[in-house]
Amino acid sequence: MLPVHVVQRQFEAYNAHDLGAFLETYAENAELYRAPSTEPVASGKAAISELYATKVFTVSNHRAELLGRMVCGTQVVDHERVFGLRERPFEVVAVYHVANGLIERVWLFPGE
Repeated sequence: MLPVHVVQRQFEAYNAHDLGAFLETYAENAELYRAPSTEPVASGKAAISELYATKVFTVSNHRAELLGRMVCGTQVVDHERVFGLRERPFEVVAVYHVANGLIERVWLFPGE
């Protein structure tokens, strides 16, 4: 499966609040980073599951809108507007590294 298709499946599962389908797109050793930190916010599929199950998918009106997407080999870069997690919508750039059909690394660059 092409990296862009993996990220699209992840994006759709994210908006559907479907934790199982969301996690199917991640490698067991996946890591999630929030810039500017170089330490992962979540390391491993179980930690990612815990983070999204408790802090993201529990917010009923939460969703993301895709504003733009670029693909460069195994990297997929999404520009998104996120609703429901803060008082006001905010933008984020998410950089996904996909290998062997699964997301291995995600770097999130939240806007103000």
